[in-house]
Amino acid sequence: MDEVSALVQILWNYMLVGHSLRQADCLFVLCSHDIRVADYAIDLYKRGFAPVLLFSGGVLQCNAALNVFWDTTEAETFARRAMSAGISSDQILIENRSTNTGENFQFSRQLLEARNLDFQSFIMAQKPYMERRVLATAQAHWADKDCVVTSPPISRADYLSGHLPRDAVIQHIVGDFQRIKVYGENGFQTPQAIPTDVWEAFERLVNLGYDERLV
Repeated sequence: MDEVSALVQILWNYMLVGHSLRQADCLFVLCSHDIRVADYAIDLYKRGFAPVLLFSGGVLQCNAALNVFWDTTEAETFARRAMSAGISSDQILIENRSTNTGENFQFSRQLLEARNLDFQSFIMAQKPYMERRVLATAQAHWADKDCVVTSPPISRADYLSGHLPRDAVIQHIVGDFQRIKVYGENGFQTPQAIPTDVWEAFERLVNLGYDERLV
């Protein structure tokens, strides 16, 4: 394994939280540029883990670095994927205003309240390297809800050799890891303990030039 891959593996392992899946009132899908998350959520729905899919994401993905160009918001793109897989629109909720993780929770709560939907338990789906950030944000904004976090079961090696450009993905991983510390300090999410070796791996990746998505 080359140095960059080994360093990314350290961050990858830290960002996974290892929750076990259980039945829930709603599958809460925090959308992004990675359509594999939609496919994973669709599979969970069809396996009966929850009766409703809530897609949250207002970004219109036109990302040259990742070679992702969509003509609708993330939530609408994911929902369209679900409906093409045979899921009824009656079982799908769309929150298409949010532009960050905190807003995913804020605007989704507003949507549920407007629909008089009092869901108490959620399976929250995102990319593998976003699991810890999603959990920390849920702890800060939805502490009254029963939430577990999950992501497509893809290894770091397979993820970096998939359809998204490797270096661009690593830039995202490094930036999202840094937000664990920064957002934990400013109250956007709960603080998370970061082991020394994990922080040192992050710093080495930054020194190697993976600094494009730092806050």
